[in-house]
Amino acid sequence: MQHSPAIFVADALGLDFLNSIATPVDIPIDWLDDGEGLLIWLEQARMVPAEALESIRAQALPGELDKVADQARHLREWFRGFVQERKGHPLSTEDLRALEPLNRLLERDEQFSRIVTGDPGHAAGLEFRTLRRWRSPESLLLPIGETLAKFVCEESFSNVKACEGPACTLMFVDHTRGHTRRWCSMAICGNRAKQAAHRHRLKAH
Repeated sequence: MQHSPAIFVADALGLDFLNSIATPVDIPIDWLDDGEGLLIWLEQARMVPAEALESIRAQALPGELDKVADQARHLREWFRGFVQERKGHPLSTEDLRALEPLNRLLERDEQFSRIVTGDPGHAAGLEFRTLRRWRSPESLLLPIGETLAKFVCEESFSNVKACEGPACTLMFVDHTRGHTRRWCSMAICGNRAKQAAHRHRLKAH
């Protein structure tokens, strides 16, 4: 199935993962609806190196990537419930118990560090980098888990909002000064709201 490019408007990759199912116009689109969709979304999100995606695509058994996409969708909907229940309020240590499924995923990670050729700006042109072993298609869930964990620990849930568009399901972190952001994007829901307000004013006259 051909998808339009995924939507990245949340100002936080953890929420962009939740926004990987959305209704940009009239029909809901799930960018993770199958294994290929998951690979494409991870590439667009720059969560997995292109060569690792190619290697996993080439080595996966029939149906294996679809199974991982199914796991990714379950992870997404579990995390959506966690975020929706707590958005608008700061998290506390009491929320840790609810994050146990995420910690169980993180425990499966196989990361290691090594010295690699870095940007010319680095001293001696060398850089210390954390890498990951991509042993199986299931390892594609690990960078997602890491992104969600960082989101929980680094963002203020007080600033997590749902777009005010009537039919919109997108969420975002409001990093604006004064926290006045109301829409997933001006191009999508902001303009619709403007047009609706304009029509309402015309009717009122």
